[in-house]
Amino acid sequence: MSKILAIDYGSKRVGVAITDSLKIIASGLATVSTNKIYSFLEEVIDKEMISHIVIGLPKNLDNSNTDSTYEINVFINKLKQLYPDIIIDSIDERFTSSMAKKAILSSGVNKKRRRDKALVDQVSATIILQSYLQILSS
Repeated sequence: MSKILAIDYGSKRVGVAITDSLKIIASGLATVSTNKIYSFLEEVIDKEMISHIVIGLPKNLDNSNTDSTYEINVFINKLKQLYPDIIIDSIDERFTSSMAKKAILSSGVNKKRRRDKALVDQVSATIILQSYLQILSS
């Protein structure tokens, strides 16, 4: 069965999360350097039979675009060209980084690990994916 992949795209790092084959559970998969994301995705898409990719799209509180929205839209358009058979969606990612930091803090992770931005990116991708799964199920 196919799976859904979520991406929290950043200029330095990309957080990635994936569902189980039943598309019920979202789990953090990896944090990848932005300059290696395409080769990483190529490997994961083939190995995990990805049918959907959801990308967090940053918005300001007034729903306007942020400074990074353009860069992410370029990334989305490239993915659509590379993978025309995969459904590619975006979802509002406002507050996912702060939610990720709170989740990490409440999980009891030590102080050094809480400061790890790669962990925050991966947890953010997981939150994006959980939000997307809730939308699909409603």
